[in-house]
Amino acid sequence: MSSIIGRDTEIKELVELYNSDKSEFVAVYGRRRVGKTFLIDEALKGKITFRHAGLSPVDEEGKKNSLKDQLKHFYFSLQMQGMKKSKCPSSWMEAFFMLSQLLEAKDNGKRQVVFLDELPWMDTPRSGFITAFEGFWNTWGCHRDNLMLVVCGSANSWMLDNLVNSHGGLYGRTTYEVKLSPFKLGECEQFLKKKGIRMSRYDIVQSYMVLGGIPYYLGYMKKGLSLAQNIDLLFFEKDAKLRNEYDRLFASVFSNPEQMKRIVGFLGTRRMGYTRQEILSKVGLDDNGLSSKMLKALVASDFIQPYVPFGMSKHNEHYKLTDPFCLFYQKFVEGCTEIDPKFWIHNVTSQSVSSWRGFAFEEVCLSHVRQIKQAINILDVSSSQSSWALRGDDDTEGGQIDLLINRKDNVVDMCEMKFYNEDYTVTKSYHAKLVHRENLLQELLPKRASVHHILVTTYGLKYNEHSGIFQHVITIDQLF
Repeated sequence: MSSIIGRDTEIKELVELYNSDKSEFVAVYGRRRVGKTFLIDEALKGKITFRHAGLSPVDEEGKKNSLKDQLKHFYFSLQMQGMKKSKCPSSWMEAFFMLSQLLEAKDNGKRQVVFLDELPWMDTPRSGFITAFEGFWNTWGCHRDNLMLVVCGSANSWMLDNLVNSHGGLYGRTTYEVKLSPFKLGECEQFLKKKGIRMSRYDIVQSYMVLGGIPYYLGYMKKGLSLAQNIDLLFFEKDAKLRNEYDRLFASVFSNPEQMKRIVGFLGTRRMGYTRQEILSKVGLDDNGLSSKMLKALVASDFIQPYVPFGMSKHNEHYKLTDPFCLFYQKFVEGCTEIDPKFWIHNVTSQSVSSWRGFAFEEVCLSHVRQIKQAINILDVSSSQSSWALRGDDDTEGGQIDLLINRKDNVVDMCEMKFYNEDYTVTKSYHAKLVHRENLLQELLPKRASVHHILVTTYGLKYNEHSGIFQHVITIDQLF
């Protein structure tokens, strides 16, 4: 398992489950391209008795794969892994019966591992898949002390609704679940080093702004190229590897990809996000259970995130787009009919890219809140985090804070995120802006609470008469 980066906890858990003396039903889910299949292959290398991966809902020509296609593909997997030639199953009930027969024929008393990858893809409309799968596990599998069933899927909402949180025949049946998250900055650094890619932490942070710590995307980066050259290679050159990934991503995870892209596209227009009602109104959706299910599915798949702005009630819950890959694609790739193959090289110092870096760095920080808390030594302090915005009027200037850490020890940390290529300098005007925001915030806090200013920046803070306003300065090294 030397070839895998990070994932130590997940590997340990899977190995312990393999070595248990009872049947195990493990559900592994996470964003597409996050490395779920690779994790299982590495953790259970040489131990898998039977494996099968569902066919993508849509093939390269846009044709939908049917129940017949899925069953034929499953039948071929059975044959390739030891089943004698027979007839292709006509239903999932029959297919799982064939699988149980194959496993019984191969049973020598040792642990048997069945790995079903991309399980949601097998559940085509009106296929009876879930009923048959329930029957396979509840009637046969769960009674086999030497059986370990591992199922995997990128459609997180399907995995949660039908397996982990099932209210049907699989209620409470999963014995363990693993949600695999994207790499953090430290793991990205390890991954790139292993590929022989020499890159400063300044550029690794920028790569995170683009690729969001997705191992599959990082794997396309080439040794010997600069970050800018790699971005052109992935997005802008002819036949760029990730040029069409945005569409593929939604088509592979959702049954209604165009509607999902409309929601995500709208959320990408404002950093603070929108309320449910604003989304429904602007995207043209009805206020019903289906709309709620769509938002829930986007949250489960780690594209968007719900949060309650500081000082507001649950009724004011907002949704915001947080996936870095989607944010980058919408900003620089989507809708461009004629793309300069060296777009990033030609625009790397432009104002639009510089502005984007500032906003994108804030998202990087928001995905590394634990590292920020560790840097200011409050991991053991109960706290919650949110964003806050106050709209200005004729009398009062507004303010926006992307990260507030509300602590139980009567402190609210007001975090400022600044991506600079040198030490950051606090000007007189910026100092005044910070004081103004603090005063606005203080009006909402109990009298016992105090506000601490925290700066998260690239390299550090230049000392001057205004720099003392920050109680803590966190550099990108501490985010690693």
